Order: sequence, then structure tokens, then C-alpha cells
Amino acid sequence: MKKLAAEFLGTFWLTFGGCGSAVLAAAYPELGIGFVGVSLAFGLTVLTGAYAFGPVSGGHFNPAVSVGLAVAGRFRVAELPGYVVAQVLGAIAAAGVLFLIASGKPGFEVGGFASNGYGSFSPGKYSMQAALICEIVLTAIFLLVILGASAKRAAVGFSGLTIGLCLTLIHLVSIPVTNTSVNPARSTGPALFAAAPEAMSQLWLFWVAPIVGAVIGALIHRALLGELDD
Repeated sequence: MKKLAAEFLGTFWLTFGGCGSAVLAAAYPELGIGFVGVSLAFGLTVLTGAYAFGPVSGGHFNPAVSVGLAVAGRFRVAELPGYVVAQVLGAIAAAGVLFLIASGKPGFEVGGFASNGYGSFSPGKYSMQAALICEIVLTAIFLLVILGASAKRAAVGFSGLTIGLCLTLIHLVSIPVTNTSVNPARSTGPALFAAAPEAMSQLWLFWVAPIVGAVIGALIHRALLGELDD
């Protein structure tokens, strides 16, 4: 239960901090933090969450990461369902709290509510194919970085920093394409509160693509970089 609580809290923090920066702090024309600020916010939530909750649960905060670690042999498959449920519930709780805060502003319009999307719902109007490729490739790279940074031969104590910076870079690349998911839980929470119907109808892609990408990343690591774990 401590592990599941840590995953709930870590995913809550990732969703609230990352999506909160987009909903609350990126909308002001002169003072808004923009794409760079949102990217840093997501990276910083993972960085801080990894050091705060990682010692308890491993600091996954992402169903795709949990699946990838299981495929790579770093995580027990029997624990996977509990982790995924805790992560999704954490993201939903965070989106709910964020909605309560955001709706306290006069004239607040829910809109997309930091949801992920493609086509007309993509920030840059990128196609479904582009979104699918982007999410698969970036999640695969994310898993490669996670597995490499946390390997036995990796520098001790720097995995959280490395993973947080990687997620920042991922957001810098892909916010215009999909608003960046690489995390099915993070996508699910805001989609449940968004006013745009595309948020739910397109949610399937942000479960399928990250999980496929995570499996690909884990298989590449096992095939080519597995000696780092020895």
C-alpha cells in the first residue's frame, strides 16, 4: 500500500504541476510561461517526485513506464495492475483539484483543459499519424533514458535529474504536436474534465502509443544495452 500511495501522490504531482502550469500560468500574453515554462514544469515534477517518492515505489508515475519496466525485467508483472490503477486515480484527483482552482476565476472557460489531441485538437493541427509516431518514438526514448539512467552501472544519485531533464526535452519537442502525453494517466485525468469532446474520443491514442513506445524502448534496451544492468 505504501508503494501504491507513493505512485498516487507522484502521479498527482506530475499531473497537477505539469497541467496546472499549462492551465493556470501559460495563458497570460505578457507574463505567461509558454511552451518552455510548461516543459520545465513537467520535468521538474518528475525530478522532484523521483527523489520524494521514488525510494518507496520506484517513481514510475506513468502506466507506460510501468509496462516498459516490466518488459525490461525491472518490475514485477504482478504489481502492474495496482500501479496503473494508482497512477490513473492520482491523475484524475489532480485534474479535479486543478478544475476547482481554475473555475474560481471569473469567466473561466474549460476548453481543452491541457488535454492531448491530434488533428484539429492538436496545438499545431498535426495529423493522427504524426501524433502516433511522435508519441511512440518519444516514449521509446523516454524508456531508454529511464532504463539507462537507473542501471547498475549508471552514476549513483543522478537518475531523477536525468529523467526529469529528458521529460523536459520531450515536451519541448512535442507540445505543438500532441500537447505531449507519453503518459496515459496524465492524458486521462484532464480529458475527463475537458469541455472539448475530442479529449475523450481521442484518448485511445494516448494509451496505445505510449504503451507501444514503452515496449519498444524496453526491448531495445534488453537487446542492445542490457549489459548495463549486469
